[in-house]
Amino acid sequence: MAGASNGVDDRHMTNVFERYLTLWVVLCIVGGITLGKVAPGLARTLDGFSISVNGAPVVSIPIAICLFLMMYPIMVKIDFAEVIKAGKSVKPVGLTLFINWAVKPFTMYGIALLFLGVLFRGFIGPDAVDLVKMPFGLDLPPGAVHGSGTVVLHEGVKMLEVPLWRSYLAGAILLGVAPCTAMVLVWGYLARGNGGHTLVMVSINSLTMLALYGVLGGFLLGVGRLPVPWEALVLSIGAYVALPLAAGYITRKWILKAKGPVWFNERFLHLLTPVTISALLVTLVLLFSFKGEVILANPLTIVWIAIPLFLQTTLIFGLGYGLARLMKLSYEDAAPTALIGASNHFEVAIATAVMLFGLSSGAALATVVGVLIEVPVMLLLVKVCLRTRNWFAVPTPVQTRGG
Repeated sequence: MAGASNGVDDRHMTNVFERYLTLWVVLCIVGGITLGKVAPGLARTLDGFSISVNGAPVVSIPIAICLFLMMYPIMVKIDFAEVIKAGKSVKPVGLTLFINWAVKPFTMYGIALLFLGVLFRGFIGPDAVDLVKMPFGLDLPPGAVHGSGTVVLHEGVKMLEVPLWRSYLAGAILLGVAPCTAMVLVWGYLARGNGGHTLVMVSINSLTMLALYGVLGGFLLGVGRLPVPWEALVLSIGAYVALPLAAGYITRKWILKAKGPVWFNERFLHLLTPVTISALLVTLVLLFSFKGEVILANPLTIVWIAIPLFLQTTLIFGLGYGLARLMKLSYEDAAPTALIGASNHFEVAIATAVMLFGLSSGAALATVVGVLIEVPVMLLLVKVCLRTRNWFAVPTPVQTRGG
């Protein structure tokens, strides 16, 4: 009876978390910004614990710990026999690849260009400029024109002076060509999607990203072929996906063998029930504390950049979700299929922005805004999924949280 009692308590705790999740998210955002303002030294110190590639912080150690705690309970609950079965399902994987690579980069370019280059250009400052790194291999004299920029000397270093809105546009493009490969496991889990299928899509999407990221990014940015931040990709996928995947697989196999499925499902999994959401909320506090000073120093700039990113995210989600329904996918496959296209691999986008344009560039700031809106917006879309499950008329056995 003790096991049953614990299960009821855990379910009650999870229901409280999920029922008032919007409130917790708002409180965590406010708390994070306040922490960054009240104790900026602490926020900077925590933010400084990171693994960098070419001067860009790719893996934040505090965030990596939180992501591990988010991912581990999900990985433990995945039946890897279902992963093999999901790998044979062509339609959802094909739809994911189509949305991520044939649609998303181009809609991001169009929406960002419309808002940043036309509608919000006056607010950003039609004559405002940004100093960015000179393109790789380019050595032009001061005063020379390259694309939309002019070569200038800044503190003895040749820089390219470009319109500020174009710098923000470049950051948005980098987000658009970097679909999510890690956090979508959390979004799919919260939406009660098929965990095995989500893991298959994440794996395939990661491999596809290696081939198409540089080509599409370079084409949309007008630089030929974008340098691919291999180290950033490998580090982020290793830290955020491979490590919790290995830990979850080993734990599941060992406990099932040692204790049996009843103990695993009724005792062990209940201990992990609130961990994912708790870690998600702590991540929000950390993210907004790290960037609290940036937000307070540039509130309107954050808004101008966030609006097209938000519209792009909801558009891609709606397109993926709608097509999944037309293709008669089950809800458990449709939800993660739509969510993976809507979210972004912001670690790679930030690393590329810093590598191409510089840490203080408008492009880097735009990718940071992508980080800040990612979690709240994706949680909103998860809620949309849960409230529209009845749209999918052909049900399949639902993968429960018990694994």
